[in-house]
Amino acid sequence: MENIKVDKKISSEFIYRIADTLIILGILILASLYSKAYNIEGYWAAGFGASLLFGFVGRFTEIYTSWSGRPFLRDEVIRIIVTWLTTFLFLIFVIFTVKTSAEFSRFVLISWLVVTPALLILNRYALRALLASLKRVGINNRTIAIAGITEQGIRFAQSLERQPDSGFQIAGFYDLEDNTCTTKLPDSFACIGNQAAMIEAARNGEWDQIYLAPNATQQSASLGLINKLSESITPIRLIPDNFINTLIHTRYLEIADTPVLCIYDSPLSAQHAFIKRIEDVLVGLLILVLVAPVMLIIATIIKLTSPGPVLFKQTRHGLRGEKFQVLKFRTMTVCENGSDIKQATRNDHRITRIGAFLRKTSLDELPQFLNVLQGNMSIVGPRPHAVAHNEEYRQLIPGYMLRHLMKPGITGLAQVNGWRGETDTLFKMQKRVEYDMEYIHRWSLGLDIKIILVTAFKTLHDKNAY
Repeated sequence: MENIKVDKKISSEFIYRIADTLIILGILILASLYSKAYNIEGYWAAGFGASLLFGFVGRFTEIYTSWSGRPFLRDEVIRIIVTWLTTFLFLIFVIFTVKTSAEFSRFVLISWLVVTPALLILNRYALRALLASLKRVGINNRTIAIAGITEQGIRFAQSLERQPDSGFQIAGFYDLEDNTCTTKLPDSFACIGNQAAMIEAARNGEWDQIYLAPNATQQSASLGLINKLSESITPIRLIPDNFINTLIHTRYLEIADTPVLCIYDSPLSAQHAFIKRIEDVLVGLLILVLVAPVMLIIATIIKLTSPGPVLFKQTRHGLRGEKFQVLKFRTMTVCENGSDIKQATRNDHRITRIGAFLRKTSLDELPQFLNVLQGNMSIVGPRPHAVAHNEEYRQLIPGYMLRHLMKPGITGLAQVNGWRGETDTLFKMQKRVEYDMEYIHRWSLGLDIKIILVTAFKTLHDKNAY
């Protein structure tokens, strides 16, 4: 019997978790000692509790998943800040609930709030740089083989080749056809055998991982191949083609003892839909309370500077295509809501002077928080388009109407990635739909919070708004 190959590679997740725990606990204890606080036992308990909670919340904000290819400033830093703020606020809530707030120094808590995320970010950057350097020189790498000389297999190998920090070294390709290595490979990759050789290598544990990349004609035989590989000691992974990639994003149900895949269905379970609704109500109420004076001033200026209503109402498609009236501050001299609606363009003569400012700063969309409280919209989701535009683009873009499997949002993943404003070309609308579908497939509470924060930072600097 073969010896089981033990994976002795260093887990970056383990390193990050240990470092985060030491920082969270260490800053609190040092701050308490500096302020000469005497409730050391309470600070130790709070520090350990925060460390555990930070790790738990981090599972949802995905701060411990693979960082390869993930932007540091635009992604990882935001995730760390969101995770820490969530942890800190929950801990403060617990402290006040159990009536022990008097035992903790305000100086200590404020220092802990400010210094901890700064050190977490610096530490993550340093560790990330260190691990990347080790991988570039061949330390802590994984040697992999790809089974199947196919388009998706070659594309995967080329992506790894462009990212040496990922720590994967490609041994070569196995040809799944009967004739070994008849398919041409790029010069930088080698063919190292046929299917039988791959099965033998998997059983002997020659490689750290093997990635299957069958083409459409080989998929019928893939089940038998996977059964043979079940006797091996090597981790086996599958690189999906377009069809499998579609199935990956589906939900699994069991109805009358029969497994069912929901190919086109609501992406949120009942529990997740409830969580998202709570998020919308709490954040929406908070923002409305904060901006109520601003909304009153804007309404007064609109009424005094141009004839017409303060609010502009337009029919949009909402969840599952149901129609509703979206609310916005009027920014134009017209209120179009028919079958022929012209999108706003740069230097559009229909836009009022105050309207140009409102559109540039997105202040015209503040009334949509009322739509959120009514339940017609969400704070984050695919932006609702005019009904006339939906009828136009559903004929031009496959899967366009799948955007309506989720409530429309005030902001969304497409908007924070630069696809906001006029869609004067089909390509621009295709990119917007692409990001909308990515959001629907990837939805999480952490992603929503990240989009809200990025929107707040980018609003005043968006050159696509007019």
